[in-house]
Amino acid sequence: MNTLERKRKHLEACLEGEVAYQRVTTGLEHYRLRYHALAGLSLLGVDLSTPFLGKTLKAPFLIGAMTGGEALGERLNLALAEAAQAMGVGMMLGSSRVALEHPEALRSFRVRPIAPSVLLIANLGLAQLRRYRREDLIRLVELLEADALALHVNPLQEAVQKGDTDFRGLLGILEAMLPLPFPVLVKEVGHGLGREAALALKGLPLAALDVAGAGGTSWARVEEWVRFGEVRHPELCEVGIPTAQAILEVREVMPHIPLIASGGVYTGTDAVKALALGADLVAVARPLLKPALEGPRAVQAYLEDYLQEMRTALFAIGAANPKEARGRIEPRSFSGP
Repeated sequence: MNTLERKRKHLEACLEGEVAYQRVTTGLEHYRLRYHALAGLSLLGVDLSTPFLGKTLKAPFLIGAMTGGEALGERLNLALAEAAQAMGVGMMLGSSRVALEHPEALRSFRVRPIAPSVLLIANLGLAQLRRYRREDLIRLVELLEADALALHVNPLQEAVQKGDTDFRGLLGILEAMLPLPFPVLVKEVGHGLGREAALALKGLPLAALDVAGAGGTSWARVEEWVRFGEVRHPELCEVGIPTAQAILEVREVMPHIPLIASGGVYTGTDAVKALALGADLVAVARPLLKPALEGPRAVQAYLEDYLQEMRTALFAIGAANPKEARGRIEPRSFSGP
């Protein structure tokens, strides 16, 4: 199966298959926000704006990495980018390796003309650094007119896919390439960065991390749907570090690095929980696919509702901005009414 066909089948699986974790949850449900009835705030005065990678977003939100490389991916990316521009949020493109290997696929990632001021993040697999030079990464970011580059690390997905499964020495290769003339992030794809990964990355000149925890889309399940049309190894596909745990573990190891929480953060309230646990902003991907099929207005409506819920949750805990949410959370241990 070539890369372009795999891209199409990934979309089909995410739109039609049972690709969410079945038993593993984000862990966010084990926490509750600490309500403050006398904070003395104005809801309209809650300021969602968030500086990130040299730009100021209107909210601590990224449209997560999803697609690109073929016709449907182009249609979806254009809808997502138009909505991101309208809402003032960031956007991470899907894995862009296909744009380096198939020049005709480049147009499906070119969203800058309709999103001139959006924080745009290109995306490439860490495992692919064996085949590309530093100059290739720079060229990719330039071709996409992106502001930054995310390198995704995904050993479980690659193993199920039978893809690039040799991860030996990759951190050394990355270290030799850094710094690059733009911010570089490292992210998982939905099985989570934990304490061990954070310790391995500590000391590298990275601009941010995306924990991409378990509890949302299992990309091992996606790959089994693509290969077999069904999930044949359900226990294997449940492997991962829940999003809440990933936030806590990474933040403990790297207390100051900008941290993105993704992986099942599907409501504005859960987003504020993630901020309270230690994230700086959140990313959402698969729930935006169906709205993107309808067009940019449907994506914008989803984002408006999500961000209004986020604003209301911040107001309810007495946080005037996303940074003030930090620590305003507690375990669900109280058994009263």
